Amino acid sequence: MTGSPSLIPELDDIVSRGDPKRRADAARRVSELFLQNAANFRSDHVELFDGVLTSLVPHAELEERAQLAERLSLLDNAPRGLVGQLAHDDEIAIAGPLLRRSPLIDEKTLIEIASEKGQGHLLAMAERPTLSTELTDVMVARGDRDVIRRAAGNAGAAFSTSSYSTLIKRAGQDGVLTIRLGQRDDLSPDHLRELLSGSIDVIRRRLFQVVKPERQAEIKQAMTIIETPSEREERRDFSSAQRTVIKLHREGALGEGALLNFARVFKYEEAIAALSAMTGVKIETLHRLISGERYDPILIAGKSIDLEWATVRALILLRLGPSRTASPTDIEDARLNYMRLMPSTAQRVLAFWKTR
Repeated sequence: MTGSPSLIPELDDIVSRGDPKRRADAARRVSELFLQNAANFRSDHVELFDGVLTSLVPHAELEERAQLAERLSLLDNAPRGLVGQLAHDDEIAIAGPLLRRSPLIDEKTLIEIASEKGQGHLLAMAERPTLSTELTDVMVARGDRDVIRRAAGNAGAAFSTSSYSTLIKRAGQDGVLTIRLGQRDDLSPDHLRELLSGSIDVIRRRLFQVVKPERQAEIKQAMTIIETPSEREERRDFSSAQRTVIKLHREGALGEGALLNFARVFKYEEAIAALSAMTGVKIETLHRLISGERYDPILIAGKSIDLEWATVRALILLRLGPSRTASPTDIEDARLNYMRLMPSTAQRVLAFWKTR
């Protein structure tokens, strides 16, 4: 590296005694020098730059550090220490490019960052060409919906049996995640059956449409084992529940409290029968609407008779069943939509349901 003997003493002086502005300016100049000639540098030259830049770059402006990280992420011979320093940065604009694609970040560092940093860092990491099971274990344990979806859609990601079980459980309330998991080549037949058994019919049909022909055959085979939603619907017997609700009505005990109690203990038939009696909509109509893909019918039915949010929430959880959990984000979205829904709008929709 021509000129380095005279360059390093000058930089040592700047690092040890220079003010932040001089250090930032030096970081910019030395970074540009490295980037312009990176292809020609030997490993000892790269190490020399690494020692200098790790001291200077923290003094550069955020935008300059972000641009530097973007350019370093494309290099196979970037200074390793600097790459690690920038990858640990709290600013995702700086850490993100390196976490997405830099080949110089080792597995230990990736797991360390995944364990400590926020969702933005995990989301960037989920785009890496390959993800080990050790790394995805951390991502699945800590990641939010966006992180999980992106990792599941990454063909280069590997998942442990435990992480697959967690993903499939979360897919029970996330149709997008179900589709992405169902398209994975490494999904075992047992995991496919588990995934399909926890999903609703409309998601199953969508998955069947987008997967490869060989996976379509696997889905057909799995569905011969799994009872379909339509078969479950045919076996729903509301006669006993209707008798229970009629008795409560005669005793003057049919109201929101009874409905809430049914929903909380997952007595689906009794809850639907009670809601039918309270809204005037036929049981069959309510059952078809509520067992569909969306929770909107529950919001509409609840608002039309002015149910408290606690009761509506219990009905949403009832719809999912005791073996599936609701995403806190989805529940909060439902609550906000319920608060915004006008009673007059709900009653107009209800009037239409009564004619079906």
